Amino acid sequence: MSLAEDSPVHSSSSDDFAAILEAELDAASNSSGDSVEGAEEEESGAEDNDDISDFDLDHERVKRQKVELNTGIVNPQSSSSQGATSENIVSSSEEEICTHPGFFAGMCMKCGLRADDDSGVALKYIDKNLRLANDEMTRLRDKDFKDLLFNRKKLYLVLDLDHTLLNSSRLTDITEEEAYLNNQRDSLPDTLKTSLFRLDRMHMMTKLRPYVHTFLEEASKLFEMYIYTMGERPYALEMADLLDPGNKYFHSRIIAQGDCTQKFQKGLDIVLGRESTVLILDDTEAVWKENKENLILMDRYHFFASSCKNFGFSHKSLSLLKTDESETEGALATVLKVLQQAHSLFFDKECKDNLEDRDVRQVLKTVRKEVLKDCKIVFTHVFPVNFTAEHHHLWRMAEQLGATCSTEVDHSVTHVVSGDAGTDKSRWAVRENKFVVNPGWIEASNILWRKQPEEKFPVSPARCKQ
Repeated sequence: MSLAEDSPVHSSSSDDFAAILEAELDAASNSSGDSVEGAEEEESGAEDNDDISDFDLDHERVKRQKVELNTGIVNPQSSSSQGATSENIVSSSEEEICTHPGFFAGMCMKCGLRADDDSGVALKYIDKNLRLANDEMTRLRDKDFKDLLFNRKKLYLVLDLDHTLLNSSRLTDITEEEAYLNNQRDSLPDTLKTSLFRLDRMHMMTKLRPYVHTFLEEASKLFEMYIYTMGERPYALEMADLLDPGNKYFHSRIIAQGDCTQKFQKGLDIVLGRESTVLILDDTEAVWKENKENLILMDRYHFFASSCKNFGFSHKSLSLLKTDESETEGALATVLKVLQQAHSLFFDKECKDNLEDRDVRQVLKTVRKEVLKDCKIVFTHVFPVNFTAEHHHLWRMAEQLGATCSTEVDHSVTHVVSGDAGTDKSRWAVRENKFVVNPGWIEASNILWRKQPEEKFPVSPARCKQ
């Protein structure tokens, strides 16, 4: 039984975003008397979902593409349109040195010459044949940067899919206890009916994270958004259809595994936005080795039992518990507030510095420091013996969250983070009416971007020494 009709796969062909890119390349060509007037979209209906369309390069409209190095033959149609002889064309080509700002199918989009290497950046998610030179990427980013900040008042937001916006499971991994998702459709709560999809064509079931549609709608007012997943492109396009059926948010900005420039790594090198204007939402830090300062780490969404199993968790999944994250208090609702705060601080009119000099990574650090800003923390029975406390990741994390850390107790201490309720410092905290919490309190506050209720992180009384 199908829980939702399979929606048609997104077309990732050139759209308004690609049109901006074409206009930029056109401007580059016009500056030397040449132009690339544009490219037509060509959608593919291939059932294997590999529907990336090619730019329809019309040689009559690419006036510099007159000499093919591999044949040495002059394009007579293009030549006649300019009223030029073959000799004049070759002479003109020799007199001018092309900077080769971009390549399509190995051919320079400005002068038409063949590329002899793979330098630059491949933007396969826009079109599988498109590659831009590094200098041209920088120029495009700089030009878009001013329009983004001064006209649109937006930043960029890069969104992971799995465990961040949704959770998917293969149909063969659906357990007997989860069978109700299939055979008890009519008895499911309305919120579950509208966010659960059986995709028979892909042999999987997908559950959208609670609040995701509201999140995307609100975030789109402040950010130009990308999808960036380590999944394959057909999967990415299918998920984009579930998240954005009206194609309002992402357009061609859908990056999949095959678009990455480094194996098993994501990077902002293929995002057409300055790093100083990009925020990232992802549940996995390790894949963003070069862009950790842009990252907001998300609490993983485990709806299906197979998801918990794959990550080695013994506790029951949300599907087995027949519950779900809260719409208003869940991860997406929480992180939306963080994004709104970061955007507000970035565009704060009271700031005296130049808007162009601002960096969202510094803004993110400022927001993070608000989480535990009034806390003074002492650790006990948490670090290994003879380990330098200041070097421990929990110490550094607490400081990044705005807390002050110390090795000794005094009246200004607010929290004792303890691994043993029977230590002297733990007992002191109880006597002085201070909070005693386990290390998970810091980690939860970090990933949820707000100070967590201390009572939810008790130190086990079983370890308390009498």
